[in-house]
Amino acid sequence: MRSEDMQVDTGSRLVTDVTDAAERFVRDAGDGLLNVFVPHATAGAALMEMGSGSESDLADALGTLLPRDDRYTHRHGSRGHGADHLLPVFVSPSLTIPVREGRLQLGTWQRVVLVDPNRDNAHRTVRLSFVEG
Repeated sequence: MRSEDMQVDTGSRLVTDVTDAAERFVRDAGDGLLNVFVPHATAGAALMEMGSGSESDLADALGTLLPRDDRYTHRHGSRGHGADHLLPVFVSPSLTIPVREGRLQLGTWQRVVLVDPNRDNAHRTVRLSFVEG
C-alpha cells in the first residue's frame, strides 16, 4: 500500500474539492482501490457534484439536521461546535474509489470532497492510500 498525507486549508468553505490531488496520486498506478481518509473528529469525505448549487444545498441540509446552536452537550469552541462532532456520523471520514489504469472511476459529475463545517480549525489532513490489485 502506498499512502500520502496532504494538507488542506479549508478557510471558511464547508466543501473543498480534492479530486485533482486524488487523480494525481493514482496517475500511472494501474488498477486498484483508492482510500480517502480524513483523520479528524469533525470532518468527512464524500462524493458530490460541485458547482451546481449542491454546496449551498448541503449547507442548508446540515443546518437543518445539525443546527449551530447551544443544544449540544459538547460545548467547547465556537457556538454550535457540538454539531461538528456529529458530522462524521452522517458524512463518513473515509471512502473508497475504484481505480482502473491509473484513473479514478468516478461518475460523470462526481467529485471527491472534504466536508468540514468546523470553523475552529481550517487546517486539515486528507490521507490518500492506494492498494494495487
